[in-house]
Amino acid sequence: MKRFDFIQPASLSEALGAWHPGAVWLGGGTSLVDLMKTGAATPDTVIDITRLPGLRGIDVLQDGATRIGALVSNADLARDEGFARRFPMVAEALLSGASGQLRNAATVAGNLLQHTRCAYFQDPNAACNRRHAGSGCDAREGLNEGHAVLGWSEGCIATHPSDFCVPLVALGAVVEIEGPKGTRDVALADFLRLPGDTPERTTALNADELVTGLRLPAGAEAFAAHARYLKVRDRTSFAFALTSAAAALRMEGGVIAEARLTLGAVAARPWRVAEAEAMLAGQAPDAALFDRAAGAAMAGAAPSGDNGWKIDLAIRTAARALTLAAKGTPDRMPALPASPFGPTKEAQHA
Repeated sequence: MKRFDFIQPASLSEALGAWHPGAVWLGGGTSLVDLMKTGAATPDTVIDITRLPGLRGIDVLQDGATRIGALVSNADLARDEGFARRFPMVAEALLSGASGQLRNAATVAGNLLQHTRCAYFQDPNAACNRRHAGSGCDAREGLNEGHAVLGWSEGCIATHPSDFCVPLVALGAVVEIEGPKGTRDVALADFLRLPGDTPERTTALNADELVTGLRLPAGAEAFAAHARYLKVRDRTSFAFALTSAAAALRMEGGVIAEARLTLGAVAARPWRVAEAEAMLAGQAPDAALFDRAAGAAMAGAAPSGDNGWKIDLAIRTAARALTLAAKGTPDRMPALPASPFGPTKEAQHA
């Protein structure tokens, strides 16, 4: 590991003042430390933000929005009873990710900002336009079965690995950002970027800015009674998604009044398609309707390598997530959160 300076600022202004090119922020460290060990990340300064005030807490604001501090751990958020009751598919997504030990350390902001798990990004000896702009993309001609089928470019075919972000995009989450020029808000759907011609720019965050929190808008809890997250993976525990989907329905008199549908692991950001959601509104839930909406959500998908199978799997995942949502949110969290093998009503835990 390259030698580096370690700084522990006591205030947000001190932290922002300490940043310089070559510095990185440290929260939970569950991604950064791994990249530093392999040499994929080589900062000269690590700025530890874990002592900064005001970056923790889960609060319902006066306007009804729910604010989550940047340093809230994934485990604490998922296990917060009030939060899990209002946003069950977000809690389900969190509990389906990583291991219990990692969830205890990983933070909300770190989850949004985590780097792709593409093996060529993780390997400092491989060509990767995300790590070094213009160096090429070894994944294009390499092992790419798990890569993107939507929104990819010749410069990058990686996917965003987060479970957490998928239901957040479905519910219209907003990212709070602080920097030298002040504060700003960015919708999470816009915060995470598609590669295009600049795959090295993975988010809308400038290098000298910090994520300070996340907000779910007032009214997002209206989907709580019919909301599920479904994750298909190679193994049920501690594995990244092959495909995933967050589905939420607001039901009125047996009819879908409003729908949200976002797919994960198919692109460099969670994939939400308004046209697919519009197809569901005003309709009675049934399997044929869900199949059509799932197909519409994947419209325009194309293999980026040896991953054509992923398109059909994503459609099936989305349709099943909608079916589970229509059946209703379980009273208690499933024993196997987000797993297609998990029961819907039996063998559950708090």
